[in-house]
Amino acid sequence: MNRPGAALDRTAEDLLRDLAPQVLGALIRRYGHFGLCEDATQEALLAAAVQWPAEGQPANPRAWLVTVASRRLLDQARNEQSRRRREDQVAVATPQAELLSPAADTGPGTGRDDSLALLFGCCHPALRPPSQIALTLRAVGGLTTAQIAAAFLVPEATMAQRISRAKRTIKDSGVPLALPTGPQFAERLAAVLHTLYLIFNEGYVSSGGQQLTAPALSGEAIRLGRWLHRLLPDDAEVAGLLALMLLTDARRTARTRPDGSLVPLEEQDRGWWDQALIAEGTALLTWALPRGEPGPYQLQAAIAAVHDEAADVDSTDWPQILALYDLLERLAPNPVTTLNRAVAVGRVQGPAAGLDALAALAPDRRLSAHHRLHATRGHLLERAGDPVAAAAEYRAAARHATSVPERRYLTAQAARLAAGAGQRGE
Repeated sequence: MNRPGAALDRTAEDLLRDLAPQVLGALIRRYGHFGLCEDATQEALLAAAVQWPAEGQPANPRAWLVTVASRRLLDQARNEQSRRRREDQVAVATPQAELLSPAADTGPGTGRDDSLALLFGCCHPALRPPSQIALTLRAVGGLTTAQIAAAFLVPEATMAQRISRAKRTIKDSGVPLALPTGPQFAERLAAVLHTLYLIFNEGYVSSGGQQLTAPALSGEAIRLGRWLHRLLPDDAEVAGLLALMLLTDARRTARTRPDGSLVPLEEQDRGWWDQALIAEGTALLTWALPRGEPGPYQLQAAIAAVHDEAADVDSTDWPQILALYDLLERLAPNPVTTLNRAVAVGRVQGPAAGLDALAALAPDRRLSAHHRLHATRGHLLERAGDPVAAAAEYRAAARHATSVPERRYLTAQAARLAAGAGQRGE
């Protein structure tokens, strides 16, 4: 045991957070019930937070947590008031010696497999992306239901129902919590990466509310990305996603003013960009890119790296960014890629060409009512010398924006252009 202390220090808190998905994964693998195993894991973590400062940290913290959580499950199963409805859910037939022995859960590789299996389970193909995100943040990230609900601006009861339904869907599927093999592994890994990507994006640009960002979400996505990279150190696309998040999050501090208002990329003070995150992301990308054909996350990370290395927006290597978007559009075409590529086209070939590239999105219902399409069109129209049309697009973008800082910024852009046009008598 380590020397007892007066309180659980930050290192121990971080350790518990890292061990939580390993313990939960081990319990679910052995006993099979997501909800009961999650409750037992939470009780074991609480017990550690209380006992470790007084008694010292055990030599094998993971085994300690698995043992305590297993005892909680056994106690629940033996409780007379709950036995009848729980005994079918927990393997009470397992000999008590096995229940209380952590040996089966501490061998080489089992922590890795259980942690990965839990993350893959949270991204079960039967779940829709919102449920995958919520369950990942709850079971793997350790966020409370209230924290997740607040981040996504929904009532706590709504989020609790979403998480409960997700657990029930996994249980009803009958698919054991285990790592898929063969082609299924790549398919499920793609879902895992997409889930982390969505979590990060929601934290970097909140889809609604008074704040532009939700750092708790983007920070959690990066933490889970680092964790996944440790578990799959040879996967270039896992490294690419982590690099993308780091290179993008490096700009977060410069994206808002003290009053919370939005600062666009071209106006940001790049001295505020986090150089440590940029260096870490660049190193990951440098390692990943030579390992075969790059995936979409590596290409997006490369685009972010080009932005991060430029002294200002005008000195950015826009031809290289356009070439990367061309590759990305061929590899993983989607409307957002086409939208971003149009901006690069506008920088390289002129705003008229950018507007032509943007015209391809006009029939796409997924973006026709999205504020980013109108905002991008407004930006290109302004650069093309049509402030009246640009103001109209900014007003349309403001009407569709759900984030208050973005709406205020777009409204201000429209007012600025309208005022300038009025002074010129246009």
